[in-house]
Amino acid sequence: MKVNAENLAPQLSRNVPRIALVSGDEPLLVNEACDAIRAKARATGYIERELYFVERGFDWQALRMASRSLSLFAERKLMEIRLGSAKVDQVGSEMLVELAETDTSDTVVLIVADKLDGRTQNAKWVTAIEKHGLFVQVWPIDLPRLPTWVRARMTQAGLQADAEVAGMIAERVEGNLLAAHQEIEKLALLYPKEKIGATVAMESVADSARYDVLQLGVAAMSGRIARAVRILAGLREDGTDATVILWGLNKDLQWLARVAHLMKSGQSVDAAMNAEYVWRPRQPAMKQALARLKLPAIHALLRDAAQVDRAIKGARNVDPWLLMQALVARLAGVRMRRVA
Repeated sequence: MKVNAENLAPQLSRNVPRIALVSGDEPLLVNEACDAIRAKARATGYIERELYFVERGFDWQALRMASRSLSLFAERKLMEIRLGSAKVDQVGSEMLVELAETDTSDTVVLIVADKLDGRTQNAKWVTAIEKHGLFVQVWPIDLPRLPTWVRARMTQAGLQADAEVAGMIAERVEGNLLAAHQEIEKLALLYPKEKIGATVAMESVADSARYDVLQLGVAAMSGRIARAVRILAGLREDGTDATVILWGLNKDLQWLARVAHLMKSGQSVDAAMNAEYVWRPRQPAMKQALARLKLPAIHALLRDAAQVDRAIKGARNVDPWLLMQALVARLAGVRMRRVA
C-alpha cells in the first residue's frame, strides 16, 4: 500500500507492516515517519534492531543470511536498511523483492531512501514492497501550508500561537522544516506552555541577530577556537539565555556521539552523518570534530555539558559562563584539565 506521511498513523494503529519503505527529501519528516514505524515495531515485540547501510560494494548476500538467521537476544527483530541515494542493482533488487514476498513473523524490515524518481518507483522491488507492505512517500510542506504546519507543531510543543506568529516563523525559516523545528524547540525551552506573542517571536527569530547560537557549534567543531570564544562572548553580550546556548551545543554533542557510535560499528563518516540526519551545512564541521574526537572524549564533553546545566540551574556554585567557555574550548580541541 502506498501512503503519505500524514496518513501513516492510522495505518500503524491497525498493525505493524512486515516491510516498509520510507522515501523523501525532507529529513525531519522522513525521520519522524521512521520513528513511528520503529516505535510500533518495539511495541509489538520487535525489540532488537539491526542497521545496514547500502554503500558501494554492499554485500546483499550477507543481508540475505542475516534475514534468515534468528536473533540470539530476541525472538523478533527490526532490520533497518539505509539506502540513501544509492542505486539498487539487480542483486539488491532481487534481495528486496525476496524480503517483501517472504511471509515471516519474526522480522520487520524498514527501508529508508531519498526521494525516488518515477522510474525507480516502478522498479520491481518498490512495487513488491507496495504490494506486501507500506510505501511511505514523504512530501515537503509547501510554503502556503507552512504557517499552518508551524502552528500545529507549536501546539504539540505545548505553546499557544496565533496565525501571525506562525507566519512570522514560517517566513524566517524559508521552507526549512528542521530550522522551524529548532525554533519551536527553542521557544518551548524558554517559554514552556505559554502563549507566544509577536514580540517574543520576533526577538527569537530575528534575522538581525548579531550572533547565531548554531554558529557557535560550527566554529567549535571546526577547531576555530578564537571565533568560537568570540561568538560565545557576543551571545552573552546580546543577552542570549545560557540555557539556549547550551541547548545548541548539546544538539551537536549528541549528534557527534550517535555518529561516532555508528562509525565504531564500521560505517563511513558520511554514511553515519546521513543516517543520523545531520544537517548538511553542519557536516563539514562535524567531520573535522570526529577526526580528532573519539567516542570517550565525546561522552566526557556530554558530562561537561551536564555540569554547565547544573550551574545554570544553581545546583553548582560556579559561574556557568566559565564552564560554558571551557566546554566550547574542549570541543574546539583545546586540552584543559577538568576540576571536580
